[in-house]
Amino acid sequence: MSKVDKSAISMPKGTLYPVLPLRDIVVFPHMIVPLFVGRVKSIQALEAVAQENLPLMLVTQKNPGKEDPSEKDLYSVGTIGNILQLLKLPDGTVKVLMEGTHRARVLRYEKGEEYLQAFGEIITEKPLPEDRSDAMLRTALTQFEQYVKLNSKI
Repeated sequence: MSKVDKSAISMPKGTLYPVLPLRDIVVFPHMIVPLFVGRVKSIQALEAVAQENLPLMLVTQKNPGKEDPSEKDLYSVGTIGNILQLLKLPDGTVKVLMEGTHRARVLRYEKGEEYLQAFGEIITEKPLPEDRSDAMLRTALTQFEQYVKLNSKI
């Protein structure tokens, strides 16, 4: 009988990312969004990735009123994002322009000393068959045309 390497069993899969919990917004891949960040842990996470131009994981909070969210307060799917621009404001908050790059699943959270981190894996999207994507496009276009007829502002 062979010995089992216990360290291999406990090794998490995925990549370790700093986590930026978001209130009242969901960032999707290819979306560019300005965010105002005021929580100390969130600012520390931004500063850590900004120094080395690394990605971080953007995860929406279930309850936006929670000031210090834990892993149970965050959704299990988020977006990997990159900082396009970071500006420190005089009141101590930070304005950051983020770009979502990929959807990602949280595998496990890690409590760091300065900020929350998570092991995450990128969710790969399977392309739709051409006939199905054409049908979905026609359906979306028809529904949008109906919406335009009902909404006089468009």
